[in-house]
Amino acid sequence: MNNLIDLAKHIPTSEASLTVAYTPIRLPMTGRHPLELRLTAPATGSNLPIVLLSHGFGPSNYIPSKDGYAPLVQFWAERGFAVIQPTHASSRVGGLTADEPGAPFFWRERVEELRTILDQLLEVERQAPSVAGRLDHSRVCAAGHSFGGHTVGLLLGAQLNGEDFSDPRISAGILLTAPGRGGKDMTEENAARFPFFDVDFSTLTTRSLVVCGDMDDPHFTTRGPDWHADAFDDAPGADALLMLHGVGHGLGGIAGLDAKETETEAPDALEATRRLTLAWLQTVLGGDEGAWQSACLALEGKARPLADVTLRRR
Repeated sequence: MNNLIDLAKHIPTSEASLTVAYTPIRLPMTGRHPLELRLTAPATGSNLPIVLLSHGFGPSNYIPSKDGYAPLVQFWAERGFAVIQPTHASSRVGGLTADEPGAPFFWRERVEELRTILDQLLEVERQAPSVAGRLDHSRVCAAGHSFGGHTVGLLLGAQLNGEDFSDPRISAGILLTAPGRGGKDMTEENAARFPFFDVDFSTLTTRSLVVCGDMDDPHFTTRGPDWHADAFDDAPGADALLMLHGVGHGLGGIAGLDAKETETEAPDALEATRRLTLAWLQTVLGGDEGAWQSACLALEGKARPLADVTLRRR
């Protein structure tokens, strides 16, 4: 494993800087309790691009919230991005009860929660004084893991039964082991349980990165790990497919190496995931045109055992 960790270090990345964090930031939402957020951002600098990070639903023994995904959040924030994490209504600490419409998945509510953050960015800044005036509201990426990838996919332009959920304020997206095609591509039981997974990715035109693990064998479908790559196959906005080797749904530990959601602790794959997603963010939102290209070149050299990147031909 040490050799593989050393391989990840061949993927270039920028130096870390000091960060600040504010939690809980509370935003009002009509007819329900406030939405709670965590904001992690560089301690200095201006015109900071924003990443909205949508957590997954989680297994029965894991409760996702605004406080998860520290390995990704800290890495991105230490290198120039302001990361905002909501505790979604679907979380068992989200505050919505099991007898409310939409329970337990609250997929529509999750979409609205990310919209609420964008609607109230000035209020977010008011509750985070050292960050106030330093966020660039015109540079926003939405990233989502697992069920969070479904939430983000809708905001990026994927449609469900012809309904458009896209938000033009989001200019880029990262789908981390997001659900693939629904309906006939799922088992009969899961297609009935998750009808809202039957989305049309062909309308997803926002620039996106799709991230998967080649050991991620989902129980939703019999198709295997490639199911999570459907957004790349179908979405015209998907720039690239990043396939991590030897890891499954947790991508080696993005929710935390000791999190219940991490089925395989793989510091090598985690480090590669952090560096490669950061490089894509830096090129798409951060103004570093060469970051993503340099990271991809590393996968053609000494870092090759860690991952493959497939680029969409334009």
